[in-house]
Amino acid sequence: MHEGSIVSVLETVALFSLGAGIGHIGPRLPTLWMTRAKGFNIRFPPHPEPVPLSPYLTQRVLHMRAFYWLSFVLGGLVLAFGAASLRWGSPVFGFGLWVASTWMMLSRLQLLIGGQPAPWTKGLAVELQTVMDRNRVAPCCHHPSPVWRLQSIDCASCDAVLSRTARPDLGRSRSDGRFAGTLRLLITDGYPLAEPLPEPVVQEE
Repeated sequence: MHEGSIVSVLETVALFSLGAGIGHIGPRLPTLWMTRAKGFNIRFPPHPEPVPLSPYLTQRVLHMRAFYWLSFVLGGLVLAFGAASLRWGSPVFGFGLWVASTWMMLSRLQLLIGGQPAPWTKGLAVELQTVMDRNRVAPCCHHPSPVWRLQSIDCASCDAVLSRTARPDLGRSRSDGRFAGTLRLLITDGYPLAEPLPEPVVQEE
């Protein structure tokens, strides 16, 4: 293979990879960056500490839900830019944009049909509010303090399990650094890093 052909192949791969990278990251920018600043997290403990249940936490879940579905708008812009690139610019770069953004949009549309729900849902916000209301009416101890840990919502005072709900990303600045944290979020797409706390096994006598 001639040197010119090798360079041409490398350029093609680089342009496609660049387009695919932008198409993958671009629509996810709201969940990756919108709430990471310190001013957005003054009411929350630093990552990865447990998060106390509060109306602010419920509101954060709803905000993350809105940012998650906002990716369709940004995905549409990426597709439009990809179409322009296919017609008037670099077809390889535009194809990379199309492949990545289309895959993202199709995978999220699938959530409306079946399969695993989105990491942030209205039902999740309702569950948080339900746990808070239930703990006010029937507290688990004298000084209830519900917090959201990785695998469940527990009482920080008595360790009672209040809800076996795993915690997704909550938009806090991550302790593993901006680069590693962003990479982890791109891999997990905001889903919990751990499974919900399993139900206790009841042994029959």
